[in-house]
Parts: sequence; C-alpha cells; structure tokens
Amino acid sequence: MKRDTLQRIMYYLFDHITVTRFYGTENIPKEGGIIVATNHMSRIDIPLLFVNPIRPDITALVTDKYLKYPFINWFIRTAEAIYIDRERADFSAFREAQKLIKSGVSMGIAPEGTRSQVGELMEGKPGMILLAIRSGAPIVPVGLAGTDTAFKRLSTFRKPLLAARFGKPYKIEELPRENREEAMQKAIDEIMCRIAALLPPRYWGFYKDHPRLQELIAEQGGLVQDERR
Repeated sequence: MKRDTLQRIMYYLFDHITVTRFYGTENIPKEGGIIVATNHMSRIDIPLLFVNPIRPDITALVTDKYLKYPFINWFIRTAEAIYIDRERADFSAFREAQKLIKSGVSMGIAPEGTRSQVGELMEGKPGMILLAIRSGAPIVPVGLAGTDTAFKRLSTFRKPLLAARFGKPYKIEELPRENREEAMQKAIDEIMCRIAALLPPRYWGFYKDHPRLQELIAEQGGLVQDERR
C-alpha cells in the first residue's frame, strides 16, 4: 500500500469513528522543514498527527520497540516514519531525521521519549534539542487530548473526542558553551511547558507547578478547557 492510500483510509476512519478537532492550524507553516513536538499517551497519537489538515507530508521519529508488532510496524513503514533506538545514541536515525527536515519535511517528535502510561506529561528528555538546533527548523508544539481514552471508548462503541491544539512556532538558538547543561534543561522545559499550555490541566503532570507554564497560560489568555463528555 502506498502512503497516500493509507492517509486517505486514516482520514475516512477518523471522520467516521471519532470526533476529531484541530485547533491553531494557522500556526503550522505550510511549507519548509518543521519539528512538531507532541505529548504521547496512546498509539493513536501518530495516526492523529498523520491526518492533520495542513501538513500531509508529516512523518515521525518512532521507537523501534514497535518492530515486534506486525500491524503497527506495517503502518509505521507505510507512513515512512523513522525508527529510533531510544536505548542508545542512535546517530543514524538522528542524521536521517535531520536530512528529511532540511529537505522540507514535517517531523513529529515526542520529547518525553516514550509513551506516558499515566495519561499525563512526563519529564521531557533533551534528545530533540540538538536536532532542532542542527536542522535550524522551527518547533511547533502540539497538545493531543483525548487519545488516552480513545481505545476504551471505541471498545464500548462510543466515538472518542480527540483534540489537537497547535501552538505558535519558535526556534531554539544555539546553546552557549558555558552552563550548557543548564541551558539544555531550560530548552526542554520550554518545549514541554509550551505543550502543557495547549492541554487541559489534568494532563500537566510533571509540569503542573512549573512557573513557565503559568506565564504561557497568561500569555494565551487562560486555560485550555477539557472537552471530555
């Protein structure tokens, strides 16, 4: 199956078995390489980003543990995502992702490094910081809500309500030589707080008391409302 055929199937499924809403799509650059930094709570997250209405070229960095799941592996390969070994410094995957971003592709990345098992944000990891700097690509944060309970609702023949909220793009400047570790931590906290600000409070998790999150909420004019039914 070709990628565009898979994408059409996914559009159809999301349209008919879910209630999916995209917000802030005007914040997504229509062309050029970008990094879409997302929270990750469910295996439906990648398909959800795959059907965004602005960048059909989107692909993703995906943990290689999915190689052992035949259907998921097939989906990932058809969607032309990049497998990454998160147990080591996977320079091959890093270089491939950097090359694609520089060629103008939209790349989805979960800064947490793995799927949250608790339905809320975990501490972000710094892996994507160097990719953002070396590719020179803007980062577009996105908060995915409702995916944590999507399969449970589908199993009881109820349509899950899914929301993807995109924030304004921004760039990470080159890190200083002095206090580099501190600057790296500040950069990943900025990404994670920007994602958190696009989510209802029940998803904030590790970042619920972070002062930067409160600043971002004030800048955007208030909390994101929970759309659970």
